[in-house]
Order: sequence, then C-alpha cells, then structure tokens
Amino acid sequence: MTTATTRAATSPDIHAPASAPRYQGSGVLRQVGVLTGRSLRALRDPALIVPGLLEPILMLTVFSQVFKSVSQTSSFPAGVSYIDYLLPAFLVTSAISAGLKSGVALTTELNNGIVARFRSMPIRSVSILIGRNIADTVLSGVNMLVMLVAGALVFGFDPAGGVAGAAGALFIGVMLSWSLGWVFMALSAWLRRPEAMQPIGGIVNLVLLFASNAFVPTDGLPGWLRGFAEVNPMSHAITAARDLALGHADLASVLLTPALCLVIVLAAAPVAIRGFRRVG
Repeated sequence: MTTATTRAATSPDIHAPASAPRYQGSGVLRQVGVLTGRSLRALRDPALIVPGLLEPILMLTVFSQVFKSVSQTSSFPAGVSYIDYLLPAFLVTSAISAGLKSGVALTTELNNGIVARFRSMPIRSVSILIGRNIADTVLSGVNMLVMLVAGALVFGFDPAGGVAGAAGALFIGVMLSWSLGWVFMALSAWLRRPEAMQPIGGIVNLVLLFASNAFVPTDGLPGWLRGFAEVNPMSHAITAARDLALGHADLASVLLTPALCLVIVLAAAPVAIRGFRRVG
C-alpha cells in the first residue's frame, strides 16, 4: 500500500456529514406544561379522584353536625350560622391534606422508577417539581370549589360576604395549598420513604387542625391550648378566609396570608430542589 493510499485510509472523510448536535430538550415552560398535564391525566381513574372529592364533603357533614352546638355559646360571633363560620376554615385546613398528598405522590414516584426515567431525558429537575405542584394545586382548588358548591346547596352556606367573599376564601385556601405542597415535597425529597411521610403528615395535620380556631373561637379553648392557637399560622389563615367570607375582612390581615405563603415557597422550594437533585 502506498503512502498516499495509507494517508487517504487514515484521514477523516472530508465529505462525511458533521455529527448531529445533541438534543438539549425543550424549554422549562414547555416541560412544566407537559409534566403538569401528565400528573392531571393520571387522575382520570375514578378510583383516584372520587375519594378525594368525597372526603372533604363527608368531613364537613360530620363536623358541621358534631360542633353545631358551639354556635349557641357566648363566645361565638352573633348573627353567624355555624356552617358560615366552619366552611371557610375547611377550605384552609384542607390545604394541609393537599400538601401531604403532594409529598406522598413525589415519594411514590421516587421509589417506583418514574423519576429515574425522567433523569434519562433532557428534563430539568425543577420542572418535575413545579409540574407536580401545579397539578396538585389545581386538584386542590377543584376539591375546594366542590366543597363550596355542596355547602351552598346542601348545608345552606350563605355568608354575608357573598360570592366575592367566598371566592376570596377559596383563593386563600389555594394559596396555602400551593405553599404547603412545596413544604411536603421538600420533606419527601429528603426522606424518600412513604412510610415516613404518612406519620409526619398526620402529626402536622392533627396539631395545626385542632389547635386552631377552625372549629371554635379561641376564647372557648382551654388556656394552655388558646395560647398555641393564637400563634398557630393556620389560625391566621383561617381568620383571613373567614373574614372574607363573612364580609368584614381587614385588608392587612388578608394580604398577610398570601405574603406568608410566598415566603414559605421561597424557603421550601430550594430545599426541595436540592433534596430532589441528590436522589441517585
């Protein structure tokens, strides 16, 4: 073989096509939209969505009857029916359950291999978390809306604030659901165990729910419990939603709750993202 032939055989083919550029994936907004739709489509199964819709209605039925006598006490606001007092609080407290479901769902996906499949694709980690959070917040908002409609049609919910006040209370509940979703996803990303998430969520739900002004005014609580209820952040969110529904909202207290929700997200989201990225 001649030198020229050898050089021709070993030299790169100048006519060969250049290698194709590596696909970098779509933009973050597109990824978030697709992943949000994926999470919502997973709920087309009635066995997944019907219990979530029935649970708050059943709880509203039980608590509105069990604690109805509270409206006859001296500490209860005059001229307010118990269902008008209770339902705005339920919109807020249901956000705890919605946030817990976000954490449990993320833990499940971390353990069933779906997240591992996502990691093999050009998808940003933050897109997965944002998509999960948006989907769960939308579902939580639908559950709250169903609760409002059922309260009006079945239980006679008719607050002095009218439709605008009820919509404001709904907005408070959705904002809280959005922020608590990030808190529970942060816990999920660091714990990575469904059996650890459930008891922690149960404890948080129990403390924030019953040690608050959700069912009775704080004046009717024992002294040791009243002190905790008055500093319980859930009590302040319930007060804001209740005041909106009853038509005597204070602008400062109403704006405080969304501001606190934003602070919670700014604190919890980076923790959730770091914990999620460290999962191997």
